[in-house]
Amino acid sequence: MKDAFGIPQSLLVLGGTSEIALATARRLIARRTRTVWLAGRPSAALEQAAGDLRSLGAEVRTVAFDALDPESHETVLGKVFAEGDIDMVLLAFGILGDQARDEREPAHAVRVAQTNYTGAVSSGLVAARALQTQGHGSLVVLSSVAGERARRSNFIYGSSKAGLDAFAQGLGDALYGTGVHVMVVRPGFVRSRMTAHLTEAPMSTTPEDVATAIELGLRRRTETVWVPGTLRVVMSALRHAPRAVFRRLPV
Repeated sequence: MKDAFGIPQSLLVLGGTSEIALATARRLIARRTRTVWLAGRPSAALEQAAGDLRSLGAEVRTVAFDALDPESHETVLGKVFAEGDIDMVLLAFGILGDQARDEREPAHAVRVAQTNYTGAVSSGLVAARALQTQGHGSLVVLSSVAGERARRSNFIYGSSKAGLDAFAQGLGDALYGTGVHVMVVRPGFVRSRMTAHLTEAPMSTTPEDVATAIELGLRRRTETVWVPGTLRVVMSALRHAPRAVFRRLPV
């Protein structure tokens, strides 16, 4: 169960090598989280991440999880929940893709969509049902401001995040009153390995900043978190800009 301050004692990360997820896990372990499951494709990076978190004093276990294999999600996640209650599930997997290549080779675009949206729908529903069965817990979904309005420079990635964001909001409404809290997190440009090859955007943030915002959102049981918070106003303006104007903006 969460403590009196809303901090989970147990955490399941879907996307166990995500820099944002690991920054969040470190922050929560420093508070009161004691059990962490890292779910991801078996790799040296996943084991390294687990070892790093163990060094902070948490009990950490890894589990093989593939977003692109939805048929396995119920079995894989069912085994985790069978070990005991999970206070928080952090859905943190996703890929950026390569817009130019993905336009030329639709199979790559489909992989972006299947990872970021289809895989999230499958695992998100499985996790939500498990949380509802135990009667408590939070499902935290890493979305993106890119999903607020599709941009020419990354509309394939943005459209997948738009779908994920709408799904998570609807799921939160469906679970309202059940004891399960769904929180959608919308970071702006995050300086990380995934974006290292890109030109940094205004109001960029870091994995640690996102982790801080997630902790605050958990304490407040917030439904939507923007990182940084000023992006809420900026994206509201961009979302309502006329299309003829928007397509001329350097975004």
